Amino acid sequence: MENKIIIAGFGGQGVQSLGMFIAYASIHDGKEVTFLPSYGPEMRGGTSNCSVVVSDKPVASPIISAPDILIAMNKPSLTKFESRVKPGGYIIVNSSLIETKVKRTDVKVYYVDANDLALKAGNAKTANIVVLGAYTKISGVFTPEVMKAVIEKKFAKKPKVIPANFAAFDLGYDLE
Repeated sequence: MENKIIIAGFGGQGVQSLGMFIAYASIHDGKEVTFLPSYGPEMRGGTSNCSVVVSDKPVASPIISAPDILIAMNKPSLTKFESRVKPGGYIIVNSSLIETKVKRTDVKVYYVDANDLALKAGNAKTANIVVLGAYTKISGVFTPEVMKAVIEKKFAKKPKVIPANFAAFDLGYDLE
């Protein structure tokens, strides 16, 4: 098993955190993983993306030319990376911010209203966790229990935010 993911958006959307959750889940689950962040000098509003490779075997390179899954959190990211997804792959689109539809017919597309679902979960900052739930369901690489254990550990020093993050995760996982 090897799962190559590109996560892209703008600074402040939790793009890097989303990639780190997947990387932490890989470690938690005994899998091999690489995480390669890429972002501009701006903290918020600049471009941000990361590449994550999850595998049962050692990963040779963190560079991804053709991802199995693209998570596009904003329109410029979808425009930039849509053509790179391998045929038969998946694209998860944050439909709260991206109104255009994916043009390709050789990939499976999931439109996730991440920002609105995050509000429904009780915390607008959990849009990335909504998408994490959707990724977990779509990819089948991790169980929800593994992801929730990682979420709980990550927010152990802020226990008040754990229920909203769990709710956001569940809303994303239960889509479709």
